Order: sequence, then structure tokens, then C-alpha cells
Amino acid sequence: MSEDRLLPSRSTMKMTTKPKIIVLDDDPTGSQTVHSCLLLTSWDVQTLCLGLADSSPIFFVLTNTRALTPEQAVTVTREVCHNLKIALKTEGIEDFLVVSRSDSTLRGHYPIETDVIAEEVGPFDAHFLVPAFFEGGRITRESVHYLIIDGVPTPVHETEFARDSVFGYHHSYLPDYVEEKTKRRIQADAVERFLLEDIRQGTLERLLNFTDNQCVAVDAETQTDLDKFAADVLKAAAQGKRFLFRSAASLLTSLANLAPQPVAPADMAQYVREGKPGAVIVGSHVKKTTQQLERLLQVPDIVGVEVDVTHLLEESQLQHSALLAEILASVEEVHRANKTPVVYTSREELVFKDVQTRLKFGVAVSALLMDIVRGLPGDIGFLISKGGITSNDVLSTGLELRAARLLGQIIPGCSVVRTPCDHPLFPDLPVVLFPGNVGDTDALVTTYQRFLQK
Repeated sequence: MSEDRLLPSRSTMKMTTKPKIIVLDDDPTGSQTVHSCLLLTSWDVQTLCLGLADSSPIFFVLTNTRALTPEQAVTVTREVCHNLKIALKTEGIEDFLVVSRSDSTLRGHYPIETDVIAEEVGPFDAHFLVPAFFEGGRITRESVHYLIIDGVPTPVHETEFARDSVFGYHHSYLPDYVEEKTKRRIQADAVERFLLEDIRQGTLERLLNFTDNQCVAVDAETQTDLDKFAADVLKAAAQGKRFLFRSAASLLTSLANLAPQPVAPADMAQYVREGKPGAVIVGSHVKKTTQQLERLLQVPDIVGVEVDVTHLLEESQLQHSALLAEILASVEEVHRANKTPVVYTSREELVFKDVQTRLKFGVAVSALLMDIVRGLPGDIGFLISKGGITSNDVLSTGLELRAARLLGQIIPGCSVVRTPCDHPLFPDLPVVLFPGNVGDTDALVTTYQRFLQK
């Protein structure tokens, strides 16, 4: 793959004394508050060196561990960290921060991932839980994490996300969440708390006193809160403190401290290839995605193509092939009519006998969706991928990208990347990474309309 758009020459790199921010992202949507950096879908040493040598202060390694079993998550995280140590030495980088970016509604392999990171690239003086994600309506107050629903702050343990069949939990109060997830290895009263008044008054003195990977829960209601916290973190890091973060995306905005993105969200249509209609792939099943999908299907020149995933329960390659051929024929017909096909998985909630069976079925669904991506008309103007795991698979499997440059956000919380100019199937294709649980009911419609030529 050509890397001419990915890696600037060393002579043109911005020199900075700030630590390199290395983000291990458990699905590909953690870049949803930054821009102009690299997203890596591979983590061999050479690829990691791309990220470390890049001029941006931040880069992302898309591990997709949220889609894996705990055992697989350990293996992947350990492999990334092992190679990262070699890459850091190769590039001569000693000043860095590691962020384990995960879901802002507390779903994910915690503490598995932070434990492995600490073992492999530690020791750290502290690790911080910072789940606030303002673009998605998530705030933390008095160490309680809230999701704002219809203007009302709702403790996340009272939402659908806490009932996740793989990553469910019972507490919104972060110290209790930590005790639950660590099976009392870290007890609630051992968790340090940075409350809003602490953040706003300054936390540098406390940061300098942390040792032995102290667990810290961090409040934040506004980006200014995280700006203040990040500034103190960077001061402490400059004095030799080493920190690890388990966070949502908003903290990354403050740590990276980037200028505004080069192309405004409302002007993203300039990236559409030859003004052609695009395609939309919807894999997420959360309630918000279904509501957004229903609204999109009402828009003129949008045509829905449903994928009945119940056919995949039979685990038959013949069934897979027949379903694929049927869907691609429908997509081609819609595209020839100069309209945009929206390929979406059936909304019926399926019940599985155990977590392993559910994950295995998810792999089968993803395999079909990625075959659909590869079979899309070669001249589509853009691609919108809805769902975190779906988006990861689109980048790494469907488009087979080793690395991609992040252009910026098309709406708050939704990133746009572009394929390389020599991509064998879709050169220079803008691709939206749209998390399942981000945006209001019209967000998917707004994203689609911003790609229409004005």
C-alpha cells in the first residue's frame, strides 16, 4: 500500500516536547474527537513505527478487542504491547502516554486490557478512568457516570448498556464499578477520586504523589474540565510520572490539543468521488442505531437492503453465498438507479445459549457484511459504516487497510477517513466510522446529507 499520504518525511515533522499519545482502541471509533492522525489496523513493528514517527502527537491502534473473548483480548493486547516496546526503542521514544480507549458507557474488557498494558509497557504511577464523552452526552459527576437521555442525566447502570450480555455491570459509581470488574482486587475505598472541584482547582500535586499504578476515577462535565486535567497530567509527565488511561474519546481532545480540523464538517462533500451516490452499511443493533436507520430509510434516493441474518444460524457456506449474491444484486440495481443502498442487518434480537455462541455468530455476520463491502460497485462516491465493530471490520477486513489518515469529524463523534490513492478497489474513498450509540435520531440522515453535492 502506498504510504505517501500517511507518513511525512522526517525533515517536515513538527518537533514537540509533548509525550507521544498512543491509543489502543478496542473498536475504531475512539478517534471521534480528533483529526489528521493515523489509524493503524495492523500492529507489526514496522506499522507501529509509522504511528510513532508521524508528525501528529497522537495515533490509534485499532485492536477491535471489544469484539473478542477475554482470552483473545489478552493475546491481542499483549502482542501489540510487545511490538510497541520494540517500536518505541527503534524510534528512540521514551516520553509517551498510553490510552486504553473504550466505550463511554463502560462496556469493554476492563481491567483485562489495562492489566496487560501495565505488565508489558509499565510500570505506571497511576491509571485513570475517564469515561466522559460530551459529544455522546456522557458526563461524570461525584464519581457517578451519567448518560444524558432527553436532557436528563441517567446513571449508566440504569440504561440498556449495563444489561449488555457480554459486558454488563451493576454500578454507575466508578469506585464500585472498579470493585465489581476487578472482582474486589481493587476495592472501592482504594480508588482515588478527582471530583469536579478538584479538577477545577488543579490536581498536579496529587498527580505527582501517585505511585504503584494507583486507580483514579475522574469527573468531567465539560471539555474545559478535561483541558484542565490534561494540562496537569502533561506537567506531571514532564516531571517523570508515567500514566495509563482507560477513557472515552473526549480526553483525547484535551491531551492532543489539536487545531481545528482542516475541512469543516459541513464541507465534507468535497471528498465524494465524482459526485456519485454512496453506500451505507449498518451492523449495530442498539436502540439508537435502529431509530437512526428508520429515519434514514425515509429519505428520498435512499433504498434499504435488509440482510436477514437468521439464515446464518445454519452455518452453511452455501447459505452465505446465496445470501451474498442476492444482496449484491439488489445493491447493484439501486446504484444503477443513481440512488444510495443502505445495507442493514435484520433488527430481530436473537438469543444465544452462551457468550461464545453469540461471538461466533457475530463473526459470521461480519464475514458476510465484509464480503458485501468488497462487492460494492467500484465507483461509489462514499461509504458510511454504522457500528463500532462493523467499522473496524470495514477498515481492516473489508477494505484491507494497514493504515488510514483521519480527515476529521463529519458530525460530532463520527470520524471520516480516506483510502489511499492506490487502493485496489476503492481509491480515495471517504469512509465514515459511525459508532452505534452516537448522535440524535437525525444523525445518520445529517451525515448522509453532508456528502451530497451542494
